[in-house]
Amino acid sequence: MADLFDKYDKPAPRYTSYPTVPYWDNAPTTPEWTDSLNRAFEDPKSPWSLYVHIPFCESLCSYCACNTTITRKHDRYETPYVDCVLSEWESYKKAVPALVSRPLKNIHLGGGTPTFLTPDNLGRMLNGILSTVQIDKDDFEGSIEVHPNYTTEAHLKLLREFGFNRISIGVQDFNLKVQKLVNRIQPFDTTRTTLQTARDLGFVSANFDLIYGLPGQGQAEMTHTMDKTLELWPDRIALYSLAIVPWIKPAQRHFKDEDLPEAKEKRALYDYAKTRLLDAGYVEIGMDHFALPKDDLLRAMNETRLHRNFMGYTDQKTDVLLGLGVSSISASPDCFHQNQKILTLYETQAQEGKIPTMRGHKLSEQDIIVQGQILELMTRFKITFSDKKKEKTVRERLKPMIEDGLVYFEEDTLKITETGKSFLRVVCTALDERLISAKPQSLTFSKAI
Repeated sequence: MADLFDKYDKPAPRYTSYPTVPYWDNAPTTPEWTDSLNRAFEDPKSPWSLYVHIPFCESLCSYCACNTTITRKHDRYETPYVDCVLSEWESYKKAVPALVSRPLKNIHLGGGTPTFLTPDNLGRMLNGILSTVQIDKDDFEGSIEVHPNYTTEAHLKLLREFGFNRISIGVQDFNLKVQKLVNRIQPFDTTRTTLQTARDLGFVSANFDLIYGLPGQGQAEMTHTMDKTLELWPDRIALYSLAIVPWIKPAQRHFKDEDLPEAKEKRALYDYAKTRLLDAGYVEIGMDHFALPKDDLLRAMNETRLHRNFMGYTDQKTDVLLGLGVSSISASPDCFHQNQKILTLYETQAQEGKIPTMRGHKLSEQDIIVQGQILELMTRFKITFSDKKKEKTVRERLKPMIEDGLVYFEEDTLKITETGKSFLRVVCTALDERLISAKPQSLTFSKAI
């Protein structure tokens, strides 16, 4: 395995979309984007999902690659930002009237730290949106990412009042030494209290985000983190590799090389954590994710309903994902759209009553085909080719991985072996026509393993 990791640990996209963002090249105008949304809602029963990005954090976690604004000035940022999100929502309601009449299946709040907002401002934002739409009463999911240090019982009670039922807790690592190195001090008791409060209030599912490969993280630290994780027994676990992308996030340059586990040691941390989870009864879901047998994510996988989008794996698939807030990404069946990433530009355009378009991509017919192929591989670990020419091409591209026992073909179906699941991102690159035809000439993606 060590030789295989050396051979295949190369930069590769995470494939939360296709084409991946660096290959967006056919940008829609704002009217073209809203036209795409209107087409997607021609069916009066078409459900949709909503993502709202809250970028603020009081301190910078040095591993983080998200779009954030670091500040303690709540008075300066909270109310104006909520006003901008609501203004953006008003612009969308005017341009895409069906948003208020089609069933909203899912809302997710991400960040940043969504609970940076006071309960009053959070409630004002949610009421301004949810009071104007049709909630899918039979199958609605509300989820939020929380930092336990900044999440109160009042936050959680408010969220339950709006129908939120899932919570994702950023843990990363339970060791104080590691927490200091990544500038995220988060006591175990604080995490436990947040989790228990959420469960007492009726949240039906809790996810933990964990990271392997962090500075200062070795076998002893991972053992401690897994012990504490299993003590709390979250319903889902996302076990991510530390994505080293200092060309995007300069704060990662603060890591010293000697603080980071070497490649083989890093992979050993993942293998250990995975073994602990599987032995405890968790089931592997797609890439990097694990769930208890009772969880909806596993049910979706078993029923071949598992989906993957910009937020990762989900059991809630809709043709439209609308993103509100700075840097948010949206998707329709034939188009991607991203809001302005610079907060001041986002605020200015939202205040002017504009949809704050930064960039996007109109999918070609070929894009849509490859998108479906990669999605199937990421969610089912196999794909059946109807195009013999494409099958032959992929066979040739994957010849080394076939010889190494990572993938195999069963007639016209490509399947990934148990060992090959660790190299899923690399396998997907064999389908990625844009990546193959124009390999990046500079650092773009984190390493796959």
